[in-house]
Amino acid sequence: MHRGVEVAIYLRAGLGEENFVAQSLGNLAAFRLAGQRGERLEWQVLRVEGSGGHHHYRLVLRHPDRILDVGFRSALEAVLKVLSDETVDQLRHRLREAENAGLHVIPLRHVRAEVDFWRDDFWNWIGGPSGIGPPGSFP
Repeated sequence: MHRGVEVAIYLRAGLGEENFVAQSLGNLAAFRLAGQRGERLEWQVLRVEGSGGHHHYRLVLRHPDRILDVGFRSALEAVLKVLSDETVDQLRHRLREAENAGLHVIPLRHVRAEVDFWRDDFWNWIGGPSGIGPPGSFP
């Protein structure tokens, strides 16, 4: 299975319906990009829960049969940029249009952020397994 592409979905602070907006942006972007490229894509829209009640959103896409090409990420970011100018009502309308055109909305998935403490800046600063201080600071 190919890993695919992962991009962040950034939302304005204080947005009232942020789960709906993130889910809509992710689904619409993936659906539009699949249509533009004439490819079948698989995707997930994630709400990543971190510590202290903080969260962020991510869109993860992949092609079910092959590795995505180099230009895929920039094409995805361009589609997201266009959609980011939409209001919540415009997103609702675009989502209904896309559903009428064949979009099967993938529900927002809630996941917990897993921190890799071995790749954490703290471990890098103390030198990981090689000693105290920034890597390479001691002979």
